[in-house]
Amino acid sequence: MDIQVEQILPPEPGKDYPRNWNEFLDRFGTEEACLSYLEALRWPQGFICPDCGVAAEPYRSSRTRLMCRSCGHQTTVTAGTIFDKTRTPLRVWLAGAWYLTNQKQGVSALGLQRVLGLGSYQTAWTMLHRFRRAMVRPDRERLKGCVEVDETYLAITDREAPISAVNRKNRTSKVLVILAVEMLQPKGFGRIRLQRIHNDGAECVIPFIQASIEPGAQVRTDGSAAYRTLSKLGYDHQRNVMLGAEVPAHVSMAGVHRVASLVKRWILGTHHGSVQPEHLDAYLDEFVFRFNRRTSGSRGLLFYRLLQQAVVTGPVTYADVVHRAETV
Repeated sequence: MDIQVEQILPPEPGKDYPRNWNEFLDRFGTEEACLSYLEALRWPQGFICPDCGVAAEPYRSSRTRLMCRSCGHQTTVTAGTIFDKTRTPLRVWLAGAWYLTNQKQGVSALGLQRVLGLGSYQTAWTMLHRFRRAMVRPDRERLKGCVEVDETYLAITDREAPISAVNRKNRTSKVLVILAVEMLQPKGFGRIRLQRIHNDGAECVIPFIQASIEPGAQVRTDGSAAYRTLSKLGYDHQRNVMLGAEVPAHVSMAGVHRVASLVKRWILGTHHGSVQPEHLDAYLDEFVFRFNRRTSGSRGLLFYRLLQQAVVTGPVTYADVVHRAETV
């Protein structure tokens, strides 16, 4: 039996999203409404079979299952996305996305568990990490123009026991992070990139720069020898030797120092400094997502953008998150 559904119109980019919590409740009160919205985000021009690539209205054998009329491949709206095989209702997922994007400083896993009434801390923690994975677009543009690059240490508290454990022990450690900040003229900051690195040698900083900054950009760094090859790699390299300089580092390299201060405050304020070092990159991804969209006039638009990326980001399980951390 081919179930008939109302025509699904794709959300209008930049406009079709709830503006407040009441609008959210009106719009996403049922699983069907959530599915329809995600389907329109995933296939804005209509269903495309993920197996054979044919674009045609699918055969709908149930409210959730879609079958390609060309090759017979069966799929769902959530298959192959961060929502793949989830047992958590989509209403809860979308509420989590709304709360995450509407809190200016973000939310901790414990806070999300309480707000959504989730049964376990692990469910909230995994949900946040799935959303964080979706916050990074693989095809995102590299930084351009004038870019400052530097390293900083983040002091974080590594919990040695789960959040619910009694008499848990905490261990504070320092983790090295590299930053890249676009500098705008006459003043202000553009986009940023952050990443945890093992050391400040060329073997760590150069790959980060090549992945984060467009060749031809002006790259400002300190006098470290690790950056000496940047000119040969096609960058306009400007070295600022700090030792003995009349201008202090926080003035000559204002961008990276300001962003470093903000990310330290965010880790301490939102997450109370309690981040396992192996998971730090995921938290840095969230900070970058928020910072690069800080001028957005609507929190609802951030919600829209996050879901837009969530439906094109591959599945992420708790085991995936842990494995990624173990291999970093």
